[in-house]
Amino acid sequence: MTGKAGNQAKTAPAKASTGKASTLKQRAEKAGGRAASHAADVQVPGWVALVGTGPGDENLLTVRAADLIGRADLVVASQWTGDRFSHLMKPDATLTDSDAQLADPKLLIKAAKAGQLAVRLYAGDPFMFCNAAADAAACAKARVPFEVVPGVSAATAVPEYAGVPLTADATGDVRIIHASEVSRVSVSDGTLVILGAESGPVDLGKMLIAAGWAETAPFSITWDGTTTDQHTVVGTLGSVAADLKAAGVSLLTAHGPAVAVVGDGVAAQPALSWFETKPLFGWRVLVPRTKEQSDEVCDLLRARGAVPEQVPTIAVEPPRTPQQMERAVKGLVTGRYQWVGFTSVNAVRAVREKFEEYGLDARAFAGVKVAAVGQQTAAALREFGIVPDLVPDGEQSAEGLADAWPAYDDILDPINRVLLPRADIATEGLLSRLTELGWEAEDVTAYRTVRAAPPPAPVREAIKGGGFDAVLFTSSSTVRNLIGIAGKPHAVTVIAVIGPQTAKTAAEFGLRVDVVAAKPSIPALVDALAMHGAALRDAAIEAGEPVRKPSERRRGARRRIR
Repeated sequence: MTGKAGNQAKTAPAKASTGKASTLKQRAEKAGGRAASHAADVQVPGWVALVGTGPGDENLLTVRAADLIGRADLVVASQWTGDRFSHLMKPDATLTDSDAQLADPKLLIKAAKAGQLAVRLYAGDPFMFCNAAADAAACAKARVPFEVVPGVSAATAVPEYAGVPLTADATGDVRIIHASEVSRVSVSDGTLVILGAESGPVDLGKMLIAAGWAETAPFSITWDGTTTDQHTVVGTLGSVAADLKAAGVSLLTAHGPAVAVVGDGVAAQPALSWFETKPLFGWRVLVPRTKEQSDEVCDLLRARGAVPEQVPTIAVEPPRTPQQMERAVKGLVTGRYQWVGFTSVNAVRAVREKFEEYGLDARAFAGVKVAAVGQQTAAALREFGIVPDLVPDGEQSAEGLADAWPAYDDILDPINRVLLPRADIATEGLLSRLTELGWEAEDVTAYRTVRAAPPPAPVREAIKGGGFDAVLFTSSSTVRNLIGIAGKPHAVTVIAVIGPQTAKTAAEFGLRVDVVAAKPSIPALVDALAMHGAALRDAAIEAGEPVRKPSERRRGARRRIR
């Protein structure tokens, strides 16, 4: 077990809880100072920024772009682009649909002349296959200061996410065209990048062959590049139709933007593919936890290519009567307790809120030993400014905490009382074990847990109909509550659980457990699911079959480019 001996000081300076800000939000805040000096040469009250947002992945947004979005008074963007970056905008900013404005720059100019910062967002790069040049010209004609912020272009980003190098070294010829110009392109030895390729990849192949390109010329096409819907098909110009069919791609439904590449670099794609080969790439994973509890697991899932979706199964409410918690806080301040045992992040949050209500901070824990049930709870304590003395190395549960808890020693321990601020439904196991160890434990209701409201109908249908590829259960209660509010997951959904007890509960509800974490922790659970996903992928490749997500194995389900 990990910990610190005795009553040595363990509290860090108290700090306010800021929560976990998004990476882009942090970038925008850090860029604030630099942006102020960058814009210092703008001597008029209002101006226009024409901003590229990249091809799809939010992480490709530049620092400058994030800062301008965060400071804008008016943001003009398509609905798709606006939805992606609305969380970066300040609360009083106005978001206007650019499609409804018919690409008219007058709204930007009017806002700038009124002293506002008006930002227009463009997918990709503003000066590549875009109307930003016309908007810039209109601003110049109206004598409105403007700035153009480059964005990562789909022409380079999408092939890179697909693992297709456009040149072999520092030299080479690359041409970038739109699909509408394919019939007029001449043959060359370099690489040809085609934007707007979703208009008809089979026809593109035929037109290029008719223009003199060899049927054996390597060809790749990538839909929805840089997003978790990305899908790449590789072949030759002469075999496009057969390659799409072999990959299980249907072009009969609506689909996203596509970028095609013709050239020798396509041959390297199988070896260099890094994005689509992530172990959980594109998996829609259900996380039955509240947003506050699921930040860590969602970050870990995204790093492995998954698309996490949070569905709260419980709601946390204050205790019906506050007297117990008030006495507990008073006891902490007056030295009534030798230990405080935290068995959940919610317990830490409840005590912290009560402390802040009374104007107290982490310094009130000086001289008190603190135990945490696991790493997440320990992290919440450190955020509060408290370094826990005891965190079990083994099973991170109430039982694991009891196994690691030291026995009462009347010589070493001047006080034998332990405070356990817990949920109203907490079990008696830890309380009993502490009593056996000679401690006098006071079980205090710090918060109540109630079953959350059912999720929206589409989510419930996806759970029962196999729309999710996997679900992560981090406790027996998440199993019971999810089934109670939304029904049982479909048989094709991979069931991953954090430990044997949760697996037992899942089995009692008739669920087939596919993955059990090697140890009861969130990172171990996500690692176990990723290993399972990688094994499924390897098995499909070895069998010569298309790599499909579990949800695509439903009866009648087919891969479709969305």
